[in-house]
Amino acid sequence: MRWATGIAFLLPRSGGGRHQCQHLLSSASLPGDLSLSEDILYILETVPSAAAIQPSLNSLAPLLSASSVSLALSSAPSLSSAFLLFAWSSHHRALRSFAAHNLVISFLLRDSPSSFSSFWSSLSDLRSSSIPVHPYAFSALISAYNAAGFPEKAVEAFNRMPEFASRPNTFTYNTLLSILAGKGMILLAMSVYNQMIKSDCLPNSSTYTILIHGLCKSGKIDDALRLFDEMLRRGIAPKTTLYTVILSLLCCANRIDDAIRQLQSMKENNSRLDEVARNALLSGLCQIGRIDQAFEQLKLFQVDGFVLGLNGYSCLIDGLFRTRRFEEACEFYREMLKNNIRPDCVLYTIMIRGHADAGRIEEACEFFNEMTNGGLVPDTYCYNTLIKGLCDAGLLDRARSLKLEISQNGCFPDSATYSILICGLCKEGLIYEAQQIFDEMGKAGCFPTVMTFNSLISGLCKAGKMEEAQLLFYKMEMGTNPYLFFRLSQGPEQVHDISSLQERIRELCLSGDVLKAYKLLCAIINSGVAPDVVTYNILINGMCKAGKIKQALKLLEDLQTKGHFPDAITYGTLIDGLSRVHRDKDVSEVFEQMLKNGCKPTVSIYNTQMRTLTRRRQTSKAVLLWLDYISQEKTSSEEAETIWIARKHFEEGSLVEAVRTLLVLERNQGCANSFPYTIWLIGLCQEWKTDEALGIFTLLREFEIEATPPSCALLINYLCRAGKLGSALDVMLYSLRKGFLFMKPVGNRLLRRLCLHNKMKDAQEIVRRMHLAGYDMDLYLRKSTKALLYT
Repeated sequence: MRWATGIAFLLPRSGGGRHQCQHLLSSASLPGDLSLSEDILYILETVPSAAAIQPSLNSLAPLLSASSVSLALSSAPSLSSAFLLFAWSSHHRALRSFAAHNLVISFLLRDSPSSFSSFWSSLSDLRSSSIPVHPYAFSALISAYNAAGFPEKAVEAFNRMPEFASRPNTFTYNTLLSILAGKGMILLAMSVYNQMIKSDCLPNSSTYTILIHGLCKSGKIDDALRLFDEMLRRGIAPKTTLYTVILSLLCCANRIDDAIRQLQSMKENNSRLDEVARNALLSGLCQIGRIDQAFEQLKLFQVDGFVLGLNGYSCLIDGLFRTRRFEEACEFYREMLKNNIRPDCVLYTIMIRGHADAGRIEEACEFFNEMTNGGLVPDTYCYNTLIKGLCDAGLLDRARSLKLEISQNGCFPDSATYSILICGLCKEGLIYEAQQIFDEMGKAGCFPTVMTFNSLISGLCKAGKMEEAQLLFYKMEMGTNPYLFFRLSQGPEQVHDISSLQERIRELCLSGDVLKAYKLLCAIINSGVAPDVVTYNILINGMCKAGKIKQALKLLEDLQTKGHFPDAITYGTLIDGLSRVHRDKDVSEVFEQMLKNGCKPTVSIYNTQMRTLTRRRQTSKAVLLWLDYISQEKTSSEEAETIWIARKHFEEGSLVEAVRTLLVLERNQGCANSFPYTIWLIGLCQEWKTDEALGIFTLLREFEIEATPPSCALLINYLCRAGKLGSALDVMLYSLRKGFLFMKPVGNRLLRRLCLHNKMKDAQEIVRRMHLAGYDMDLYLRKSTKALLYT
């Protein structure tokens, strides 16, 4: 009996190869194939060495077919002879087949690890005989290692190919890239791809499909789109499945016109526009909030005979909920039911989230009950959606009991479940209970994610427990391998940020040491959860509110050292914190750093920066700062011209005319308000430029824009000091009509100045108006003011 009898159809874990091989081997029962396979087997049994087998098989090669080789493989007298036959046939394109490839993988999986040792022994025999090994043979070995659960060994096999005079081809590279992308190591996969290009090995459609899918899973949408563009430049036609992915990516990147052009390109290339491709475009439009355009696109699809199915209804209903069009979403759901389309778990989850977000938590629970009563089993994501809704509604007890129910239905709470509960508990100030959930999470074997850490750190910061928040942050950063953290951040080959990590991986791949690069990434991935920019923002905000500005600035420095890029929230939080303690110089430095790093400031950051400048008596700089900002925001030629005119007025010394020009622009756009003009007004007062300050106040009244109480109070104060009592009186009467209530110094100063300048009637009228406005004048007036008024 032959060694391999009974395992001819024992194939790898993918079912497709099994059927291919079975069909191929059954067709090999033709007399010619049987006779030739017997000849092959005779050579394998009688020829003593790998070196002698090669010429013997070469003489038989012109008569052989892929099926005869596969049949011989299935009956090979030993593992080593089967591997030698496969290695020899790999050099002959006509003799290769997926059936043979899958058979060899099945042999390796059947008797692992001894079978792998036998394969390496056969490769060593070939090397000793100076016979090169074809990369196709290594592809089978790499695939088998991965199927056996040894991806590191798969990378090692790829790394050792040069030892056997084997140069990776496209199929081998694709095999490795698929393993790396599947493990989430897209950084290493892209480095291997670069190595592939530099070694003049041409990628194919499968190469790009593997990498683009991997980039999408890692959230690197821009990189995926760039790679797709590169694929098209190389003249490689994408498959329909890849087109579908790209349509979604283009929509996520807000490149709708490109997505529609891509759809048209698919039609022109006769690519089959299936339901998945059409739904991808509809879903992409919904995800970025362009729901009306999604319905317009649906009408165009329906002209071509497209019938909306469950997935299409789901994405459109989800889009309507996301754009707060609650009634339309419910009506569309009812329309779907009328069309005899029954909801699945995904759509029920959408309905639950839509109702929960609208504050209709009881209706959300009804959908959940309807789903379970109808025989559908909720998945963990569905449970998490309802748990979040309950937490948002403050129903924490019901949320926690629902978490217990998950495992009873065959599902298990995941890190998102715990993170939602921790966030909900922290929001209600139940920090101790949140920490208990965090500890329970570890005991349940569920590892906390960045979101989990962020939720608890945020709760600790809000509760004022900064030391505990910092300890949790360090625990997060150190992970499960403190030694690795110190080695990477302080060792001779420092890898302390993403840029240096990318460079290190690239260097290792170019030097041919893909295995070392793989081990490095594995160590980093397994070492714990790395804090992200959100984590740093939470801590920086907590430090600023606690008045620990020095620690907040240190966190900004650490954030950049670790390879993260501060965002607008990071800078805004720091600027606000520094401004609160009047560290104006530091505010300006952080603002300048923000601009230098290419981070676009928000309006609130400009607000804080202008206030800082006015406190430093630099109102002109505040005005120029705002003009620079709106120049970037207003894009039409008419807006740009108006801003240019305003800037010209200001440069010529007429700030009031510049403000008038800007107010006219804002009124025409329907967005006129007191910001930033009252900030400038306050700054001008502090610089004793009361005429310009009064000019801005007058303009605000002319445009029916309400001035702020602080600006009015300061303007009254400085007008009094400048002896402009008539104007001060006018501003005071305006403030009383608006219902502003001022502190004692404001009213008392004005009243004393009026009395001292023989304007007793005006002073008494102000007292009367203040009394009518709700002031307790007996308490409000100081003794010195009363003496002047009533003497």
